Amino acid sequence: MSNEVKLGLCNPPEPIYLYVKNGESSGETYLWYHYNIEQDKTIPVQPRGLTGYLSEVRVTAKEYKGRDSIKLDIVVSADEVYIIRTGIDTNFAKTFLLAASQVYDFSKPLVIAATSGDENTVFCRLYDATSKVRVRSEWNPNADWFSIITEIQSRLGGTLSSAPLMPEQQTQPKSIAHPQDLRVKYIRTLLNYPLDLVKEYLQFQEVSSPSQLPISKIDSLVKTMCLGWAADKVDNSNQAEDSYQQQVVDVVATGDDELTAIKT
Repeated sequence: MSNEVKLGLCNPPEPIYLYVKNGESSGETYLWYHYNIEQDKTIPVQPRGLTGYLSEVRVTAKEYKGRDSIKLDIVVSADEVYIIRTGIDTNFAKTFLLAASQVYDFSKPLVIAATSGDENTVFCRLYDATSKVRVRSEWNPNADWFSIITEIQSRLGGTLSSAPLMPEQQTQPKSIAHPQDLRVKYIRTLLNYPLDLVKEYLQFQEVSSPSQLPISKIDSLVKTMCLGWAADKVDNSNQAEDSYQQQVVDVVATGDDELTAIKT
């Protein structure tokens, strides 16, 4: 990639966002798109692959229809900086994470491709851009997504890539979120539980983040958030506790994903 700076008129160096969707426009199908906020307009993108250097994977909470929605941002450095934004629970996000977890050298360019599935779903396929060989991974709907994201972030943080970085990435070190901090963040956002109450709980325990607590205390915080969500939806607290035990604790004990159990 050339580092030559082109002088003259140009567009501001803002990232280009790609959103994932199995849609149709003017009789043509597409799997991802740009969105023009000023015009409230969806702009389909026909090429189904993006070649570049993976520079960051991060989790972002965005407001959607009055509620927080958890998104996975896949940051790719190419001719421009691209950010593929998709829901953390989507098949695209999960298939991307499983494939990316099999990559150990992020100094090489990758092809991130969108492929359609049944019932309007979209999956991700990852390829080595040089050899054109697909990075294969075994499907695991119960994978520990928290740990996978942290591991990918760790590998990226230790990679000396030739890809150009955005200014804030050049001057600020990457922070790697602890899996238990992400766990609490995801669940709090899913349940729309007040952030102030989480902060109060942490202050009472004399810590600044969930990861500083023993696992039993974090489990207690998760239970408190779930019961808080259920408070106005059940007849009594015993019913809520029984439901939490059966539908979350017991289900997770069998190996299922906690966030999925809570969402269900």
